[in-house]
This record gives sequence, C-alpha cells and structure tokens, in this order.
Amino acid sequence: MSDDYGHDEDHPSPWGPHDWGHGAPHNSFAPLILAIGVGIFLLMFGNLFAFGEYDSGYLPMVFVGLAVIASSFIVWWRQDMSFDGTYEPRSSGVPFKNIQIRKVGVWVFLMSEMMIFTSLFSTYMRYRLGIPRCDTVFESGDWVEGVAVNCYEPASQLIASSWWHIAPGAINTFALIISSFTIVQALRWAHKPEGSVDEEVRRKRVYRYLGATWLLATLFLTLKMVEWFIGFHVPEIGFLGIHEHEIHSLYSEGYLISNDHYQSHNYVDEATGAHMVANIKVSATMFYVTTGTHGAHVLGGIIGLTYLTYKAWTGAYTPQSAVSIEYFGLYWHFVDLVWVLVFPFFYLY
Repeated sequence: MSDDYGHDEDHPSPWGPHDWGHGAPHNSFAPLILAIGVGIFLLMFGNLFAFGEYDSGYLPMVFVGLAVIASSFIVWWRQDMSFDGTYEPRSSGVPFKNIQIRKVGVWVFLMSEMMIFTSLFSTYMRYRLGIPRCDTVFESGDWVEGVAVNCYEPASQLIASSWWHIAPGAINTFALIISSFTIVQALRWAHKPEGSVDEEVRRKRVYRYLGATWLLATLFLTLKMVEWFIGFHVPEIGFLGIHEHEIHSLYSEGYLISNDHYQSHNYVDEATGAHMVANIKVSATMFYVTTGTHGAHVLGGIIGLTYLTYKAWTGAYTPQSAVSIEYFGLYWHFVDLVWVLVFPFFYLY
C-alpha cells in the first residue's frame, strides 16, 4: 500500500537503521516500548516511596522500567540515525494544514507539559496562600513546645537566607538562559545554505554548540543534586574578604517530604529556649515534586542532547535535516521558561 507521498506505508524493518525511501517507520516499536517503560517506572517509583515509607522491594522494578525506556531510545535512535531530512510529511487537514507533522506533535506534547506544570503551580499557590507560614506562627506564639504545628515552610526560608545559598540557583538560571542561546546557534549553523559555509566548519560548529548546551544542562542538574543532598563548601579567600563557609544541603537541614517534626534553628524562643516543631510535609512535597519534575525534564534533555551531539559529530545535520534540532529546541526553550518561573516562586519568595 502507498501513501500520498508515493512511499510504502510499512517498511519491513521496525528496528532500524531505516530506509527513508519507504517513508516514515510506521511499524516502529519504539513508542510502544517507551510507553511500557514509563508506565513500569512511574508505578514502581511511586510504590518505592508510598506514604513517605521507603520500600526497597520495588527498587529492582524501577531499574527494569529504566532499562525498558533505554531500549526504546536505542530503537528510536537507530531508526533516526539514517534520517537525512528528505522525508518530512505535512498535515493535509485543518487546523494544521501544510504544517510539518512532527512539529505539530511537538507542540501538542508541549501543551500537555504545560498542563502538568500549571497544575503544580496552581497547587503550590493554593497551599502557599491557604496554610499559615511557619515564621508567622512562631512570631504569634500560638504553639506549644513538642507539639508539631501544621504550617508552610517555603524552601526560600533556607535558600534565600544568604547569598551563598542562593548563588547556585542563580548560576543555574544563567546556565539555562545561555543554553537557549547555544541551541539556537547550533540550529543557525545547521541551517546555513550549502555552499555558503564549509561543511567541516558546519559540522564542528553544530556539535560544539550542542555540546555546550549539554554541558550547561549537566551543570544545572549537578548543582541541583548538590543543593539537595550534599551542600557546598566555600573556602577562605583572604584577598576577597571571603571566609570559610559551610552551606548545608536541604537534606542535612531536615527539609524533607517525610518530616512532620521539622526543627529550624530560626524557631527558638530566646526568652524560654523553647523550640517550635513544624510539620512541613506539604511545603517540602510541593518544592521537591515541582523542582524534581523540572529536573526530570532537564535529564530528558541531557539524554536527547547526548544523541544530538553525537549525530552532529558525524556530520548528519544539514539544511535538510536541521529541523530535528529545531524540534528539540522548542522543548528546551519550554524547559528554560518553566525554570524562569520556578526560580522566583520557590527560591526567592
């Protein structure tokens, strides 16, 4: 059977490399494998931390889900490695007539992503405005030592307490903004008409800009993990007047999803020495779920950039196939935009 483009509708090889002269690999198993892997991972990961309790029995299946996801990407990439940009079908019906089908798919995906983050932000605002802040409760004196108070403790109470705490988040913000520039530069060089630039120069510029984007994304995720679990050490730099300083991680500060007896060093009555205890499960959950969801999207981008950079290194991106970088760029700009909202909401306010 042939489609409107005169290509065979199904090609006999669903695993790739793919002969694009037969059209798109409609019989690809990759999307199905990916859906199964994501389902296994999310279900098992949810059970791993059910109701704040860690159950290591689900850990092997978490890795099984990740392995299935990885295998789907391998199949997908084997098929895409042979793509030269000659087959890019367009929609024939309204409202997307004459628009590239893959671009439509990316925008539909981004709209679904927007719903996810909109839900997270609306939930955050509901709890943030509906639950009294812990510092307000402490100042009111309406608490009893040893009795946990249900209150909202924003992560910014810790992170924005000094420049040294907030600096990693500020660096991450600049890193993502710059990464949007580098991905655009990669697309610009890939788009340059043939003959206007040496092909070796094009190859180097594209893979170097994509590699720079990868490095900036990795920096972002690394600082995020250090901020959560390890903390930072600032050495003494005499000529700058900087003294040695330990920046405690959120983990070591006790800012955890499961913490219903959170004790901050800020909540001590100087007159009596009494220490207010707070239940911060809601506030910590909102922080970790929102920033963690964004971090997962950055990790997905790093995985995609790994493949794009390798393919660019082989010289695969030309004006005909540069559109693949454009599609990824749409996703990456969305991830950057979400962080521009997450940073002030969760780190400054």
